[in-house]
Amino acid sequence: MSSVLRTALRTRLTTAMRERDRAAVSVLRTAVAAIENAEAVPVDDSRASVGSADVAGAALGLGATEADRRRLDEATERAVVALEVHSLVEAQQAYAVAGDHDRARSAEAGADLLRAVLDETTGSGR
Repeated sequence: MSSVLRTALRTRLTTAMRERDRAAVSVLRTAVAAIENAEAVPVDDSRASVGSADVAGAALGLGATEADRRRLDEATERAVVALEVHSLVEAQQAYAVAGDHDRARSAEAGADLLRAVLDETTGSGR
């Protein structure tokens, strides 16, 4: 099941792709990927006990390496996106200090975009 935040991010991503807004597409894809990466579970090497004779380290059998993903609650998803905002703010500051004002503006716009999505989804789904 998709959360309100993830739905909002994907909706904005689709719009940005249609509008060919590369900067927004990049920021939104990164935010969605960060949530999906947070859902990943640690790899358990003991699950693939039978290996392939043809490929070293390969597991045999359909679904032999599949694992259920964690389900994140709304607060955790929001924390992941807030961390992305924090990273963009740090990047904006670093670019500004380095005199790269175009990249600083781009990072700032990305942070503003993610903040807007967080604001629009605050209290939704409760």
